[in-house]
Amino acid sequence: MSIRKSILFNVYLAFGLIILFAGAVVVQLCRVQLVQGDKWKAMAHENSTRVKIIEADRGNIFSADGSLLATSVPEYELHMDMMAAGIADDKTFDEQIELLSAQMSKFFKDQPASAYSRMFRQARKEKSRYQLVRRNVTFQDLAVIRKFPVFSLGRYKGGLIVDLHNNRILPYRSLAARTIGYHNQNIKNPVGLEGAYASYINGESGKRLEQRLAGGVWIPVDEDQDVQPKEGADIISTIDINFQDVAQNALMKQLIKADAEHGTVILMQVATGAVKAVANFTRMPDGTFKEKYNYAIAGNQDPGSTFKVASYMALLEDRMVDTNTLVNTGEYKVPGNSHVIKDSHGSIGVVTVKKAFEESSNAAVAFLVNRAYNSNQARFTNHLYNWHLNEKMGLQIPGEATPVIKTPKNASWNKNLTLPQMAYGYEMQMTPLKMLSFYNAIANDGKYISPIFVTEIRRLGNTIERFHARTINDKICSDITLGKMRGMLEGVVSEGTGKNIIRSDVYKIAGKTGTAQVADNAKGYRTEKKQYQASFCGYFPADHPKYSLIVVINDPKNGYYGAQVAGPAFKEIADKVYASTLGIERAPVRYVGNTTLPKTKQGNVKALKQVYGQLQLKPLYASLNNSVDTSSGIAFEDTKTKAGTVPNVVGMGLSDALYFMGNAGYKVTVRGSGTVSSQSVTGGSLIPKGSKITIELE
Repeated sequence: MSIRKSILFNVYLAFGLIILFAGAVVVQLCRVQLVQGDKWKAMAHENSTRVKIIEADRGNIFSADGSLLATSVPEYELHMDMMAAGIADDKTFDEQIELLSAQMSKFFKDQPASAYSRMFRQARKEKSRYQLVRRNVTFQDLAVIRKFPVFSLGRYKGGLIVDLHNNRILPYRSLAARTIGYHNQNIKNPVGLEGAYASYINGESGKRLEQRLAGGVWIPVDEDQDVQPKEGADIISTIDINFQDVAQNALMKQLIKADAEHGTVILMQVATGAVKAVANFTRMPDGTFKEKYNYAIAGNQDPGSTFKVASYMALLEDRMVDTNTLVNTGEYKVPGNSHVIKDSHGSIGVVTVKKAFEESSNAAVAFLVNRAYNSNQARFTNHLYNWHLNEKMGLQIPGEATPVIKTPKNASWNKNLTLPQMAYGYEMQMTPLKMLSFYNAIANDGKYISPIFVTEIRRLGNTIERFHARTINDKICSDITLGKMRGMLEGVVSEGTGKNIIRSDVYKIAGKTGTAQVADNAKGYRTEKKQYQASFCGYFPADHPKYSLIVVINDPKNGYYGAQVAGPAFKEIADKVYASTLGIERAPVRYVGNTTLPKTKQGNVKALKQVYGQLQLKPLYASLNNSVDTSSGIAFEDTKTKAGTVPNVVGMGLSDALYFMGNAGYKVTVRGSGTVSSQSVTGGSLIPKGSKITIELE
């Protein structure tokens, strides 16, 4: 082949390959554009855009008086785009960043300005578009920071990026913490009110479409298209914050004094079943006590002598005994068994059934129950099942333990021993709240109701759901039996085991002491180191019961009798509750004279005095304890607000109410017109500034 032909061949070959490659490129372009176009467009869109979940404002949990038990406080995380337009020029950056560093150091007082400057300059060197500047910044702090050099230029020029996070706080910290509970999606079992009512409290999250810019910074695409979050509902609990404080302090004091391992206290309103206070403390390795486990609703153990009310109620209802029936409190040798039941405090001889109950004789009740029901043992357990003592109560918070009440059909039932053992509270398991609820039924004229922890659910101040106690048993026994049981329970405190510690000279208390040896799992009760549970369960005032109360203290080292260990805490709580709600009659404001008072509103005192002066009226200061003669003037009450608390604006006009609330730092929603008739958060409550408060006017 000649040189010319060889050259032409190579040229044609190269040209042909180029044409072929170009054709392949065109084919592939067509394939990508026409055949796979939708796929690649979707992938590009997916990588450059995202749907961000906008967290909803969680609802609050309130106490019965409107105090905040749990709320969400907004906290912010600050980032900075170091390549923002306003500082793109190096000279401008150098000038402004020193001013910003100085302001940050002065405001937070955590590190020198030079440290902030080094951080900013290193981030600039790395061309960071999302440099972390500060975590846990409050709303008030953010308002100040936005005015700092550089940041004052705005989001895109100054580079300040703000991420909002809601931080859940308990304003009263440890008060009722276990009952309030917590909610975490990573935790399988919900805890307390937060867990039980999470679907209400959490609200509904919103959505926002965002686009990613160079450097990984995400910005909203079209805020008008955002799906706004729906804030959570508020939970109105039954807890009384003052009673809760009293209960926790009394329990803590007694746990320390008794050198115990753990304990619980529950205060319940007799007529409504509302749990007004519940405390649970566990000894930690360092010797302190904390709320780690809800013994009140989950602590299943032998109730001990507090269960004797059920045994005697069955005996009285079946007319097997009467209160004046005589019984021997000496050692009781169980027929068909070598077991001997005796009282740790010794025999008190032959006494009436009432006296045996008051002195908590194990031997007496074991003998009476075994004699009455030995031939038909199911008759006794049928009473317990008819009273639903074997069932859960369906509480509003999770974690309730299932009671264990044996029957003769159970494989572990011993026909000679189980019945007399059950008579004084062994070979069964019940929670403290279950036991208290039964005593509450006695105080409530025989009506057995399930305890409640929540009365209402509100959204934007409007009630969307209301709760009442469920009736478990309309009448647990006859009125005759009920009267005798109440008399015996009063006798325990006035004449029996509770006489020296629990008795009050001001009001009557009814209840029963309880001392039980705690079984050690497989080892049973025969262990080298015996552990006891001391308790007292009752109600007050005995002649017109308002509250029922139980105190249970586990494994005390300094004594173990119920009256000695649990009694002081019961007495302290009962005394303070009685004094604050039942024993003190508050005198109303009274005005003496023939003057007809004009309708007035509370408000600014200086302005009110000025008006009185112009009208030539004499202002008189009214108080709760003194009458005011209005023949020479008009009485009014001064409005005083403690710093850091919610003002009481009930009775004010709208302008004065907004003035007080605004100065206190709260956001106000107004409904109606006229004078303020109610406010969603009670005056005097401690809640964070910036919280929402609804006031209603009539």
